[in-house]
Amino acid sequence: MVRYPSLCFTEKCQQLETQFGQSKVYFFLAFVVIAFSTLFALGGSKLVSDLFGFVYPAYMSFKAVDSADPNDDTQWLTYWVVFACFSILESGFAFIVGAIPFYFFLKCALFIWLYHPSTQGASTLYCKLIRPNLLQFMDSNVEKKSD
Repeated sequence: MVRYPSLCFTEKCQQLETQFGQSKVYFFLAFVVIAFSTLFALGGSKLVSDLFGFVYPAYMSFKAVDSADPNDDTQWLTYWVVFACFSILESGFAFIVGAIPFYFFLKCALFIWLYHPSTQGASTLYCKLIRPNLLQFMDSNVEKKSD
């Protein structure tokens, strides 16, 4: 909350903390729960899970474009490739998705695993699953350059 005061409504939470005597973290968490409940009521679990997979990665991608470090560019480009492949597979297998209990919660957990800095799951999936399958359709010079 301290790193992003305008995003986390720090001043308003501070006022509520002073007025009611409760920690400002409780008010922030209440706001987050209300916001996600409203999104869930308006668009359902698919909207919430898609926001999990889009909002934070988009923000970090914008930051990566402006940074001098090329490693974060690679991380987020890899994430978007995996995200696109997952989205295509998900829409192709929509008839199965409806039968999986708690699918959208699992999808949120998958997105967090894909983009979390400590796991970097997108790199793992890309290197072990996507890249080997795509290389067979690409020019042989691409494989030589990247290896």
